[in-house]
Amino acid sequence: QDKEKLEIRKLNDPPSAETVRDMIKYARNVIEEFRRAKHYKYILCFTLTPLACELLEICELSLDKMGAVFEDSNVYMLHMMYQAMGVCLYVQDWEGALRYGQKIIRPYSKHYPSYSLNVASMWLKLGRLYMALENRAAGVKALKRAIAIMEVAHGKDHPYISEIKKELEDH
Repeated sequence: QDKEKLEIRKLNDPPSAETVRDMIKYARNVIEEFRRAKHYKYILCFTLTPLACELLEICELSLDKMGAVFEDSNVYMLHMMYQAMGVCLYVQDWEGALRYGQKIIRPYSKHYPSYSLNVASMWLKLGRLYMALENRAAGVKALKRAIAIMEVAHGKDHPYISEIKKELEDH
């Protein structure tokens, strides 16, 4: 699946191998930069909101740059979208988090095995975001998809599954 995970945009004038190599190097560097910046977030608690905005800006700028070469399903793009979603969740930007999650779920479902807890976790996040944004129908559907995967991965009697089912009943 490496070819799918490192998918390049299909353009009339395809990027050169050197351009692709440079973009992969850039992606790795920006991911490392983001990790370092995120680490400081926990140390400099008093600057959380400005730092969160800075982290989101790093994500958005790198997504724009990488998006010129990489498809959204590319693992480097997915990594930055996931980080951006996390920052949006942190600053309680539910709409922003939902937008990133919606872009992530299809490639996750393609890259990960059928009963991957990574996919279940993303469906769970999406379900909760839909519910928070009062889109109950989409929320129920997403939470049921999470449950279906988790029942296979954990077993139908797992307490976490009961907790999510209760969440569904309460909404």
